[in-house]
Order: sequence, then C-alpha cells, then structure tokens
Amino acid sequence: MAKTRPTRNRQAKTRRADNAGDTAHHGLPIHEVVLLLGTDAARGLGPDEVARRRPQFGANELPRAHGPGIARKLGRQFNNPLVYVLLAAGMVTVFLGEFLDSAVILAVVLVNTLIGFIQEVRAEAALDALHSLVRTRAAVMRGGERKQVPSEDLVPGDLVLLGAGDKVPADLRLVRLSALRVDESALTGESDPVSKDEVVLPRLTAVADRRNMLYSGTLVTAGSGAGIVVAIGGETELGEIHRLMGTVQPAATPLTLKLARFSSTLTVAILALAAVAFLAGVARGEQPGQMFTAAVALAVGAIPEGLPAAVTVTLAIGVRRMARRRAVVRRLPVVETLGSTTVICSDKTGTFTENQMTVRSVWTPSGTYDVTGSGYGPEGHIRPAAGGERQADTATPTREIEDEALRVCLLGGAACNDSAVRREGSSWQVRGDPTEAAMLVAAGKGGIIVSDFLAANPRGAELPFTSERQFMATLHASTHPSGGGTVFAKGAVERVLDLCRGEMGADGDTRPLRRHVVLNAAHAFADSGLRVLATATMSLPVAGGSLAAAELRGRMTFTGLQAMQDPPRQAAAASVQACQQAGVAVKMITGDHVRTAVTVAAAVGLAADSAAGTALTGEELDAIPAGEFPDAVERATVFARVSPEQKLRLIRALQARGHVAAMTGDGVNDAPALRQANVGISMGRTGTEVAKEASDIVLTDDDFATIEAAVEEGRNVFDNLTKFIVWTLPTNMAEGLVILVAIVLGAALPILPTQILWINMTTAVALGLMLAFEPKEPGLMSRPPRAPGRPLLTWALTVRILLVSALLVAGTWWLFDHELNNGATVAEARTSSVNLFVAVEVFYLFSCRSLVRPAWRTGPFGNRWLLAGVLVQGAGQLALTYTPLMNDLFHTAPIGPDAWLRIFGLALAASLVVGVDKRLRRQGF
Repeated sequence: MAKTRPTRNRQAKTRRADNAGDTAHHGLPIHEVVLLLGTDAARGLGPDEVARRRPQFGANELPRAHGPGIARKLGRQFNNPLVYVLLAAGMVTVFLGEFLDSAVILAVVLVNTLIGFIQEVRAEAALDALHSLVRTRAAVMRGGERKQVPSEDLVPGDLVLLGAGDKVPADLRLVRLSALRVDESALTGESDPVSKDEVVLPRLTAVADRRNMLYSGTLVTAGSGAGIVVAIGGETELGEIHRLMGTVQPAATPLTLKLARFSSTLTVAILALAAVAFLAGVARGEQPGQMFTAAVALAVGAIPEGLPAAVTVTLAIGVRRMARRRAVVRRLPVVETLGSTTVICSDKTGTFTENQMTVRSVWTPSGTYDVTGSGYGPEGHIRPAAGGERQADTATPTREIEDEALRVCLLGGAACNDSAVRREGSSWQVRGDPTEAAMLVAAGKGGIIVSDFLAANPRGAELPFTSERQFMATLHASTHPSGGGTVFAKGAVERVLDLCRGEMGADGDTRPLRRHVVLNAAHAFADSGLRVLATATMSLPVAGGSLAAAELRGRMTFTGLQAMQDPPRQAAAASVQACQQAGVAVKMITGDHVRTAVTVAAAVGLAADSAAGTALTGEELDAIPAGEFPDAVERATVFARVSPEQKLRLIRALQARGHVAAMTGDGVNDAPALRQANVGISMGRTGTEVAKEASDIVLTDDDFATIEAAVEEGRNVFDNLTKFIVWTLPTNMAEGLVILVAIVLGAALPILPTQILWINMTTAVALGLMLAFEPKEPGLMSRPPRAPGRPLLTWALTVRILLVSALLVAGTWWLFDHELNNGATVAEARTSSVNLFVAVEVFYLFSCRSLVRPAWRTGPFGNRWLLAGVLVQGAGQLALTYTPLMNDLFHTAPIGPDAWLRIFGLALAASLVVGVDKRLRRQGF
C-alpha cells in the first residue's frame, strides 16, 4: 500500500473539514482513511515514522493558555471606586497621624482583595482539569508489535487498541471491533452506552451519531476494537471544547454589577460632600489645611467601611446554609446570583432523573406487571399492574412468581448479562452496561437468585451484542447428570421476535406467537418514553460448546418484555413547580433523544411538544435564522440532541434577552456553557472534574430540588444584604452631614472623627452583621425574580435612607445644643450624640429585619444573634461612656440618667416615624 506523509496543515485542514462536512473521517471508507493518514490498518505506523511525525504534530495534549501573572491578578482586585476612596482615605489618615483610622481602612481593603484573588485563581482551574482528562496510557500497534505508550506520545496515523474499561486517548476512526460499546455521555450527553460499528456514515452526521468514531476522553464499557488516530490534542472534539472554554469569560454577577454602580454613585456623593465642606470652610475664612483635615474626616465618616465585610460575611453565611442543603459554592458572589436567576437550563440525566436505569414494567403473554423501587438497590417488588390482562386477587407485592413466563423473562435478562451490581459503602455501583444492570436488579426484586442458576448452569458459549445483530444470546450447560442446556436471548423486540416460533404462557407451556400483540405492547411502552428489551429462551437436549445465530432463528420461545427508564426524581416535579411559581423559567438542555427528553419533561411538569416548537433538536436549532433564534429559544422548554457549541449559543441567547441564566451539567460537553452561564451548576456525584471546575456551584446529591433550595437561599442572601445597606447608609450619611453643618456654621463638632470610627466599626460588627443571620421571610419564593437591571436600592428605600439620615442629623444637633445649653461640657454633649447615633441604629435595626412588615410582626426571638449583638453593643456603649480609659481614647465623658431618657426618647420617635413610612410605602421594595 502506498503511503503518504501527512503534514500538520493537512491534518488541521482535515479536522476543520470534519466540522464542515468535507472529507470527514466518519464519511470515508476505511481504506481512504488509511491512505489519507499514510498508515497501515493492521500493523500501524513504524517507529521511525512516529519519530518523524511527533515534531510535526506535537504532543497529544490540550494547549495551555497563559493567563495574567500574580501581580496583575492582585491589581485587578483594586478596580473598584469604593476601594479607591478607601485607599485614598487610608493614606491621608496616615499623613495626618490618625493611625487607628488608617489601619482599620487598609485591613478592610486587604481582606476583600485577598478574597477576590482566591476566587480568580480557582476559576482558572477549569482549563487545567481538561488536561488531566486526556492523560492515560494507550495500547498501540507500532510496526506490527503491540506496545503501551503514554497517550501524549500518540500521533495521527497510530493504530490504537481498546478494550472494556479503557479511556479513549484521541479521536479514532474504527477499523475493526467486536461488540464495542462506549460511554460518550461526558462528551455528547447521550445517557446510554453507544454501540459502535464500521459502517460509512453521511458526512453531515452529528458527533453523537458517529458510530464509526471514538472520541478522546470517552470510556469503553464493553467489547473491544481498534482505530486509527485521526486527531490529537487541540484538534480533537475535546480540543474544540477546550477552545470554546478559552473564549468564554464568566459573566459578572448581578450583585457585582449592582455594587459597582452603587459604589460609583456613593463615591461621587462622598467626594462632593467633602468638597462642599472644604469650600464652605475656606469661604468662611478658615485655614485650608484645617479644612482639608475636616473634609477628610467627613469622607471617612461617610464611607461605609463595614459594607465590604458585611457583603463577605453575608455571602459566607449563605454558602454555609447552601452546603447544609447539599450545594457547595465555589464563588462567593454566586450565592446571591441564584436569587436573581430568571431561567434555569438543566441537564436531564442525573438532575431531573435518578441517572440509574430501572425496569418499571414487565409484559408477558399472560399479563403486565409493575416493578416498584428505583435505582440499583434491591428495594422493590413485582406485582400485577392495575388494569392488566392478568389480575391477582390481591395487590400485595410478593416474591413468589406464579407466572412462569415472568420468571423466565426475569431469569433470562439476568443470566444473559455481562454486568454486575455491587454495594460500595452506602450506594450501589454498576460495572458494565446500565441497561443490563437494571435487568439484574429486576430479577432480584422477583426473588430470583441468579448466582444459584449460574452455579448449576454455567455459561458455555455466547453471542455478543452487535449493532447488526441487535441481540445477545448465552448458552448455559446444565451440571445435572441428565445434561442438556438452556439458551437465553435478549435485545431489540423485532430482532428477538425473529428468533421465536412461539410464546410462553403462565403455566410454562408454549403456544403460537402473537407477534402483533407483542409489538403493540412494545410500542405502548415506547410511546411512554420507556426503553424496551425482549427476552426469549429455548432448551437443548445436548449443550454443545458453541452458539450460532442461524441455529436460533425460528426455534426460540418468546417470554416477555422489560420496559425501563431512568426514572424522574421524586422531588423534581415539585421543585420545577416551585421555580415556576417564583417566576423562574425552567428549560431542559440534553444531548439525549428528543422523545426521551419530552417524556421526562412531561413527568417533571415541563410542557414540551416538537410540533408546537417547544421541543427543539440541535438540527432544528441550526436551521433557525439568526434573527429568529432568541425568540425560538425563549419559547422552547426542551432542547434535545444539542452539541457543546449549541449549548453555549443557547445560554448567550438567553443572556442577550436580559436573563440571568443558571446552567446545570455534568459532562465535558457542558463545560463551556457552565462557564458562560451566570451560575454554572455541576453534579458532584456523576459530574466530570472538568464540569466541576468550570462551575460555580457543585450539587453533592445531583438533585434538581437542591437547585430550587439554592435559589431560595440566594434570594434570602440578597434580602439580607439589602437590609444591611438600608440600615447602615443613614448613619454614614448623617455623620457626614453633621460635620458639614458644623463646618458651614463654624460651630463645634457634635461628634469627632475618632467617635465616628467607633460608631461605624462597632455597630457594623455587633449590629449590622447580625442581619446576615436573618431567616427567610414568608412568601420568598412566591414573588418574581428581581429584574436584572433593577438598582440595588429602589426609590422607596432611598427615601427611607434619606428620612432616617435627616432624623439623625436633626436629633443630634438638637441633643448637642440642648446638653450644652443645660450646663453639660462639650465632652458630655458629644458623648450623648454618640450614644444617640447608636440608640437610633439599634431601634432602626429591628425595623430593618423586614423592609415591608412592621417590626412587631417579625417576632423578637426570630434572630437570636441580633439580640446578642444588641447586648454586646450596649456593653460597649457603657464602657465608652463610663470607663476612664475609653474616655481618654475617644474624648467621652459620663452622662446622667436624664440624658439617657432624652436619647431613648429620640430613638423611639425616629422608630415610630419609620413605622409610619413603612405603612405608607408598602410597594416598591
């Protein structure tokens, strides 16, 4: 055979053509692929040729992207207007000798910078996980000799040998195989192992349907085969996903965007306030240096130093609550983003379903039977179905089988079987094909001990399942002295019926085969979204050592149908309904077949119909004009047989329409969309490491119900953050305005900068942060999600902040003047002013536990952390007022009981005014 030496350009061209439908390897006969790649289908490449090609094509590994260095990553964390002001204030306070102020401010900046840096480093781990996915050792033929080589040493043209349990090391065109089945779920989303063959396919065949190809990163579950390497490294389908991930920049979270806009607005307001104070003082004839110091003090007072810490702590508490509900959060801001989610795009397998194939019904010529229980555990029974042909006197489940056809059907499905189910820890694990595992479990539920049968009737020969034959058969020779043997077959209904001459009755006798009745029953199961396999048997007087398909045709007895599915999770339907009631749209995106997807969608409460355009396939998506694509995506609820590129396009289309999109997935094919989504959610049990690293949240139970719970927690987090901001801003604003008024009037300051710092830091920690522990309010999941463009503070909340700030300014000046006019010293008057600020904050804190409901309806013991914080703050205020050390440090002085009465009277009055405002402004929050 003449050989041609491919070049790297030819290989790249071939890889690109594979996508376009030109000279695609799956569309070429084997001899043309061999010729194109200059190899030998039996002997593989010679060692010298491999050595020549390796520099040409490089290593079989995914390219590594070089991201920004550590310094640049750290620098990016400071890109926030509020951080700029904090840094400037910190430096100025150092220059002015206010070292306590500067230390606190700079510590806040450092903590938030470190958190952001850690989050960015974690995000980059997604691409690294892809590199580990393709590393393995491969068996190859080199010059006619079988060798084991590292997967990174493969070159195009290598002949790779594969068996059950092997990971596919590169993209291969199959040249020979034997009963080869491959788990491609991580790449394509196909839930069942795929049977492979060598047939030439149309060049436009989708990746998921290319039966003559094997793709890097997938897993051989059964059989064996050999294939020629047609693509390595970045040129593989896995490499294409790697390229897609490299082009995706994670979307900024709504909280990040809102805080950025809020920080910018707040920064402008603080700087404007400080500038007014400076200019007013200079205009009154004060020294510019003194006015600059006063302006800095005003800015420090107006900056909500506790806000960054409050955001971090509130999100961290949300992370802990989500972890208790089996959702592990990898990026803090995403906690709140879930609460803003307007659409959830969920994978089918393992999220809406159990990801455990389960036999649901068994049909025999004498009756229909229901199989209870789900998954691979032995819990469950087999009992006559309601309305079936054969009825029992009682619906009580039993393991005593009276229908002989049912017993043989179950036994045949378990004996003609290459899988195993074993208990590992608290869960049941499958080795082999999930469909065969389901038949093993069904036999156990019927009380059949397969091991006893196999001990007495060991397997002597078999016909493995192939895509052409579409059935498997096994011969079991009896160890009894009488000899003989039994043949079992299982497979596609039509193919098994072709083997049969009759059907088995309940008494075990054979009667004429009613083919049309069997087919009608099979079609009824299939229309319900169930996968159906048929079983048959025959007895041999003498068991030989071989089995041929021709010997079985027309000689076997049909015993029954086993209908199975990956059952929907019990809580999925209720969770979907809860999300829809909360205004969150739910869509299913899967690589599985559209009929299977629509059936599962209906079971969990998602209406989908191919004819109505609410269920679309990947092929149909490609046919939709670009201008109509967003509308079609908005209408549809199920997307089936979609590729990684299409998943990414779907998420981008939803985001372009203003949605905050959450995406779930478990496979490599989901990784680009997971990274693009506002919230990427991966499966902790069945998910690949690539999917986990690309996601923001990992579900430890792979359950859609956990997503609904996480959305609820996310909404509560945003509520509590809003409550903190509405609570803290009036104090900061009032502190700045009090100083501004003093400068403008040329009067003594009612509160000093050091006292402002005391108020801000102690109340933020002891009082404000306690709002992070606030429990969920009633009706949290009954209201629609917040519009993505809605500001952090609505107009109604802004008015409330201004109202409380005005009450604080007016009350402070009245109290300060009253104390001075009644003989108090300046230190005593300032101490009263400081305590008034804190007292108003305490009363206002209880009001902020709900932004709509009156304080008395929230319950005094609903948040015990808040009560503890009030006690701690009260002790601190007493120490500030009455201990000599604190008097010296903060320029305070002891005050009498009458001053306390005035303080609490003003605080109570302010609280009553806020209560009236709540009653008048129930909307707009």
